[in-house]
Amino acid sequence: MGRDAPLFAVVAPMKDEAEAVAPLAREIEAACAPLGPFEALFVDDGSTDATAERLAEARRAHPWLRVLRHAESCGQSAAVASGVRAARAPLICTIDGDGQNPPAEIPKLLAPLLAPDRPETLGLVCGVRVARRDAAGRRVASRAANALRRALLHDGTPDTGCGLKAFPKAAFLDLPYFDHMHRYLPSLFLRDGWAVAHVDVDHRPRAAGRTKYSNVGRALVGALDLVGVWWLMRRRRLATVVEVAGGADA
Repeated sequence: MGRDAPLFAVVAPMKDEAEAVAPLAREIEAACAPLGPFEALFVDDGSTDATAERLAEARRAHPWLRVLRHAESCGQSAAVASGVRAARAPLICTIDGDGQNPPAEIPKLLAPLLAPDRPETLGLVCGVRVARRDAAGRRVASRAANALRRALLHDGTPDTGCGLKAFPKAAFLDLPYFDHMHRYLPSLFLRDGWAVAHVDVDHRPRAAGRTKYSNVGRALVGALDLVGVWWLMRRRRLATVVEVAGGADA
């Protein structure tokens, strides 16, 4: 990559994912190198296993890899936000750190944002898992939660739980931040006047680590978050600004 400024950044939040670090880094390099200069930020969200050691090893092997660490676990949304803020690239692609999202799908997420004829209003590209590899109970709970979210928020997104998403860094930083916001990015981008696109992506069984969420815990937190995002959607009013004078004519 040399000293070229990165065209895009991959942000991967990680929590106790030691065994996933090396294969994830290798797959990201294979998927992203053909697209041009890139960087990846692996954000260690206060892991208590050997994740930090595996990240240090990966950093030595891959000069495009940057490692951030939270002193204590702050959650996936905080890890994503830390990675986005630290990124040097104008475009971001997020991916789960557990290896369930295939990095080979990254070019598919970035393609609409890198296209020469990209619509100016396109702000978010969401991956939609076509064949989920989670346990049956989690799939059922996710379908129910997605149906309720779509009914209340009208975001038109069938799968907000997929970690594969791509967006301009500046647009993300304009969004209101709160814990668990990563689950509501389609609604938040729509709230700010952006268009949202969807692409089908593959999904793999978890190869290492274990899920950080239970169905009950997700439901309890999600109910409060859903009401909060509904309120945010209703309170947003976008203004059309027309400059009537300025510069030398002022």
